[in-house]
Amino acid sequence: MLDEVIFWALALIAVAAGVMVFRFDSMARATYALLTSLLCVGGEVLLLGLDYLGVVIVLMMTIEMAVMAVFMVMYMMNPAGLMPMAMVHNKKGAAAICAAVFAVLAAGILLAPWPSRRGGPPADPTMDLGLSLMGPQMLTMMTLGLALFATIVATVVLATRRGRYDRFGDDLKARTADDAVRGGTGR
Repeated sequence: MLDEVIFWALALIAVAAGVMVFRFDSMARATYALLTSLLCVGGEVLLLGLDYLGVVIVLMMTIEMAVMAVFMVMYMMNPAGLMPMAMVHNKKGAAAICAAVFAVLAAGILLAPWPSRRGGPPADPTMDLGLSLMGPQMLTMMTLGLALFATIVATVVLATRRGRYDRFGDDLKARTADDAVRGGTGR
């Protein structure tokens, strides 16, 4: 009963936030509305008992939308993406295409001969999913993921111009006359 209430609440919030993506006149607000919708979808996947996929969806979408918002603030002509702008172009054509696609998908759902379930759920759905996606290369992919993460961390460390001890040595509280910005060198 509680699962059904949570399911419908997440579904309604996901759809409402998805609609708001096209109602907002700001890219930044639309980004956070899209994030809300995708987080609700991740919650739905968690409700299905697919914990690994649900957590991956939540983490991926959160990071993706945060990066998108940062790049909008940095590179858009519209500062921070907060100035009003049209989020939809060719509204009539887009509405017609959306209605046609919705009708085809809904007809497919209602008219498709759904197979009856055979067998029961696996003991460990995460392990079975991993094996079906990656087969025997699962360990290789996990190692590759750690290597990519280490590469990202190393790149950030190497790209940093200076470290925390480059300012004043071990005395991090010291300030000098030419220190224009707290923590800066004044150069």
